[in-house]
Amino acid sequence: MRFHFLVAMLLLASVITKAQQKEILKPVPFNEVKLEDQFWLPRLKTQAETLVPFALDKTNPAVENLRKAGQILAGNNSEKPFPHRFVSSDLYKVMEGAAYLLKIKRDPKLEKQLDDIINIIGKAQQKDGYLYVAHIADVAKKYRAFWGPSGMGDKPYSWVVHSHELYNMGHMYEGAIAYFQATGKRKWLDIAEKNAQHINKVFFVGDKNYNNGKPINQAPGHQELELALVKMARVTNNSLYLDMAKKFLAIRGITYVPEGKGCMHPEYAQQHKPLTEQSRAVGHSVRAAYLYSAMADVNSLTDEEPYKAALDRIWHNIVDTKMHITGGLGAVHGTEGFGPEYVLPNKSAYDETCAAVGNVFFNFRMFLAEKDGRFLDVAEVALYNNALAGVNIDGNKFFYTNPLEVDGQTPFNHGRKGRSPWFGTACCPSNIARLIPQVSGMMYAIEDNSIYCAFYGSNSTQIQLESGKVAVSQQTNYPFSGKVDISLSPEKAGQQFTVKLRVPTWATKQFVPGKLYSYTDKNLPEFKLFVNGKKAKATLDKGFVSINRKWNKNDKVTIDIPMPAHFNKAIEEVKDDKNRIALTRGPLVYCAEEVDNNGIVQRFMFDNEKMGKFAVSTIEEGKLKGIDQVTVKGLELKKGKLKKANIVFTPYYAWNNRGDASMIIWTPTDKSMVSENTGTVTGGKFAKVKASHTFHNDHLSVISANNDPKNSFDNSMKRWTSYPEKGKKQWVDITLKKRTNLQSISIYWYDDKGGVQVPKNWNLQYWHKDHWHDFPLYVTDSYSVFINQYNMVHPAGELKTDRIRINMTAKEKAAVGILDVRVEAVN
Repeated sequence: MRFHFLVAMLLLASVITKAQQKEILKPVPFNEVKLEDQFWLPRLKTQAETLVPFALDKTNPAVENLRKAGQILAGNNSEKPFPHRFVSSDLYKVMEGAAYLLKIKRDPKLEKQLDDIINIIGKAQQKDGYLYVAHIADVAKKYRAFWGPSGMGDKPYSWVVHSHELYNMGHMYEGAIAYFQATGKRKWLDIAEKNAQHINKVFFVGDKNYNNGKPINQAPGHQELELALVKMARVTNNSLYLDMAKKFLAIRGITYVPEGKGCMHPEYAQQHKPLTEQSRAVGHSVRAAYLYSAMADVNSLTDEEPYKAALDRIWHNIVDTKMHITGGLGAVHGTEGFGPEYVLPNKSAYDETCAAVGNVFFNFRMFLAEKDGRFLDVAEVALYNNALAGVNIDGNKFFYTNPLEVDGQTPFNHGRKGRSPWFGTACCPSNIARLIPQVSGMMYAIEDNSIYCAFYGSNSTQIQLESGKVAVSQQTNYPFSGKVDISLSPEKAGQQFTVKLRVPTWATKQFVPGKLYSYTDKNLPEFKLFVNGKKAKATLDKGFVSINRKWNKNDKVTIDIPMPAHFNKAIEEVKDDKNRIALTRGPLVYCAEEVDNNGIVQRFMFDNEKMGKFAVSTIEEGKLKGIDQVTVKGLELKKGKLKKANIVFTPYYAWNNRGDASMIIWTPTDKSMVSENTGTVTGGKFAKVKASHTFHNDHLSVISANNDPKNSFDNSMKRWTSYPEKGKKQWVDITLKKRTNLQSISIYWYDDKGGVQVPKNWNLQYWHKDHWHDFPLYVTDSYSVFINQYNMVHPAGELKTDRIRINMTAKEKAAVGILDVRVEAVN
């Protein structure tokens, strides 16, 4: 271990001396690219008018926590914040998204709102720079144990592996940087720099007030700080922050390696070995994507590129074995992470929205470092499919998980059958809030005298090259059309430079880079390239065609990439996709949704893998107006017989905007896999149920039934309540039919707004070796009490039992009630 540490520090020393000497691709900033299309521009408007105001309102509890922490630092202990490890990070991400909007269009009201919050953040920071509400307010001890995945430690930085202290600050840095760039105001950036300098002292120098004066020298359990430090170094031109990022990367898996299972497994936060030795994508997928992003950043800034070989191995491991066709990462439940190679389930897929956002960030950084279009192709697929599916068209409901098949009944989205207005762990909505405004900053990149057209969409910008300025205007109906017109007007006639246009992987023999997926058909018409209307020679190099010439005002380049629909198949190793095919067109994955197909979509199949005739049509009205659908001829099972049928497919990103119902991406080609109904609701009946008290008019049996509540005041069905025992502790004891490896437990509360309401709080226990044990709650889960949805929790690691207990504390003037309980097992 000591040898690894010394090698890492020597590597670090050599890297620091050459920091920022390497010339890399530079993206044209988001605020310098004006969106003019009908795809991203409406989303940007929704972002400004709905999503960000909505998210700021939802993150107000985090503001209140910071306000109370500031009062405590000022000597007023009358109010205590609620204990939480990462709620501040959700606020910072939403503020980052709001800052991007301010840069695009100043909004005095929004700017004042952010200024007021920044003042509160400043007051919540200790004089030495430390900023973490739970320890400042001394409420961490009330939040479970000091140790364990859900703990914060008994004092600052004593449980870095899971406290999220550094993760919170990373998101604060990104927010502060965005706000400084948007407004020129330094106050929040000064707060961030003060904290960064404090962290440097505590972790790498030594501070008498922390860790007995010894440098902590440990990488954070949730990687976000590293990439944020690189951003701060670029904005402030202070090499200290770049050095810090390098140090945190260099010591990962060396100075601290956790021991245990689940969230304490060494692979969970990629701490199992030094980064230069890692070869596989393992552990929590969001943490991994953020880590890989930081590694790519460091490679971009150093000639040695210390992580180039490791990132190449990891990237191939992802795209060759572990990525869903939607660009989704972290396929398995339990640890929100990467499973074994080729384990890519559909109905039980996890694919957290945040992981897709991380996939976009990681691959865009890899493009900047490697100048290779294949990375943009992965980023594009993740962006247009998994990431964009994370928010509805209206901008006020979200997906945390993104399955590739839904039966219309089983809850999957943290306890809901469909989208949720918010989550107890709200990382996904806040990540979407900051991702969408950055898309315009991914359209172009420049190097010396070359313009890279990275993403396509109608826009206009002005780009500064070595040879002079160039006005660029792009017109296209991408992603529904592959024809892109680009007008270029240099500031002087005869100006010579190179234009590079990306030809995506989906225009070749497969949809996305990697070994996992390929087209089943050979309908591959070639793209065409024109300059001022004349066909031009097009030679592909790293996913780009290049045109180097002397340009004049209003010169026009057109690239026309045909967009036929394709069937896709997965390699044999992906057992969940055997005898199934998926439909794609351009960069979009398509799904069959019940609303378009008059019933459950699990009744459909294709009789072979050949792509037959298809029809493309545009939705003319409603929420999905302007979106292209694809209709394909297939078969449906009707009264036990297969009959010809038209199957309508909608872009996956747009599904679940018209109700909660069935959906499928991978359609069967085997009759045995087709069903006219999806069977019973997940959960099943239990062997036995007992309760501390049951009202004489209610029914304990309801907990063991397969109910499907419409809402928390659904009086069309039976219920269990503890009425009239108000304000008392209650329990429900459930014996399962057999010993079960638990995946999740979901509770649908009954609430009549009167004598029976959701509990004040609750928790779970499980039976083991003749007595009850506290349920090991997964690190980002919480015991929520949302109405009108299932409240779902997961165990932190493998947990096998045949008996669980629900412990509830009723509100002072109410009893508690339950409409349904579901227990899902690991497949």
